[in-house]
Amino acid sequence: MIGNENLEFVRSRITELRIAKGVSEHRMSLDLDKSGSYIRGITSGRALPSLSELFNICDYFNMTPVDFFAPLAAKDTSLAKLNNRLQTWSDEDIAKVIAFADMIEK
Repeated sequence: MIGNENLEFVRSRITELRIAKGVSEHRMSLDLDKSGSYIRGITSGRALPSLSELFNICDYFNMTPVDFFAPLAAKDTSLAKLNNRLQTWSDEDIAKVIAFADMIEK
């Protein structure tokens, strides 16, 4: 089940990216080959894009789904903090962490 927080994220993320791109909801809807009110329906909470349409929306903003959802991963959690640190480490150091994790899991 998709939580309300995640649904609101999708709506607000589309709005944020649309405003940054400088296009109206109507223009974006038409650019996506949808009715003029398509994006308004999503951002108002009356509808959600299908998975394939979400991919089209990501393409519209020239980003991957990972980029689209990146702000969700930026939350201040232990896992997010570890992930951020690991991204700056060398492959050799990451291999050490993997070896350590393997020892813990045994």
